[in-house]
Amino acid sequence: MNRIVKFLLTACSCLIGWTSFAQENQVCFTIDDLPIQRPGQYSADNQKEITSNLLESLVNYNIPAIGFVNEEKLYINGKLNPARQELLIQWLRSGMELGNHTYSHPDYNNLTFDAFSKEIIKGQEIIGMLGPQYGKPIRYFRYPYLHRGNKEAKVDSVAEFLRTFGLIEAPVTIDNSEWVFASAYDSALTTKDTALLHTIGSSYIRYMEDKVHYFESLSEKLFGRNIRQTLLIHANALNGEYLDELAEMFVRNKYSFIPLSKTLEDEAYLTQNHYFGTSGISWMDRWALTRGYKAEFFTGEPTTPEFIKKLAKVTYE
Repeated sequence: MNRIVKFLLTACSCLIGWTSFAQENQVCFTIDDLPIQRPGQYSADNQKEITSNLLESLVNYNIPAIGFVNEEKLYINGKLNPARQELLIQWLRSGMELGNHTYSHPDYNNLTFDAFSKEIIKGQEIIGMLGPQYGKPIRYFRYPYLHRGNKEAKVDSVAEFLRTFGLIEAPVTIDNSEWVFASAYDSALTTKDTALLHTIGSSYIRYMEDKVHYFESLSEKLFGRNIRQTLLIHANALNGEYLDELAEMFVRNKYSFIPLSKTLEDEAYLTQNHYFGTSGISWMDRWALTRGYKAEFFTGEPTTPEFIKKLAKVTYE
């Protein structure tokens, strides 16, 4: 279905629905690995199309998203690529915010604090100039792989560095294996199997809805309510094609879309987080582990279908 027609039909149904209920659920869309998650996977024209599709959906659904940038992806053979930089400018022109995701997306578990802090500094040499030109200063930082440090001293060191550097850590509450679906989708793109692409996309939306409900349940257990949620996804072909459906799923579940700044006003984000380990996990998980909850607390988390993992050639999530 034509993207504009699909959006108009959904918008009409949403307007009807809004007369019968008040939207109490709220979510922030955070999109990692800009300008494109795997730039070597796509041609320059594909990268432009994916970016245009993502931004069209975000604007149509009035989603004030933030995109976290790896500036290494702006370079080809050591030279700044104007076309890739233009993709970031498109985000800013569309009213979106950009954030720091380090320069080259390293794993902090494998780096010293000194090496990692240099990655953060280098990670906003370009966006630090571009953002203010569009009234969007760089305010937020996202850890690659959600790895905040495998030792308390490493976590504390970066936390203090971010404060002095003027950045706020961006959390994630709705964590997921969207990246596995995206890899499967890219695999199907190479064979141009449209039926398989549709199957992957449909499975992705069902899986994400199950994930939303799962993290809602954890929120209810921890806080007695559904807090303002923070979603993590990536800039890739899968979301370029299915972001409309993803947004519609949230609307169907009575969510409105808010910026990260408003999300972090929820007092839940002041909850103690004393998880110091190697895993990149949701803040819901971190808060629960800090409170001493055991394995049974986390039962029922949705898993990625085996056919998706097979297509993506991964054996883990």
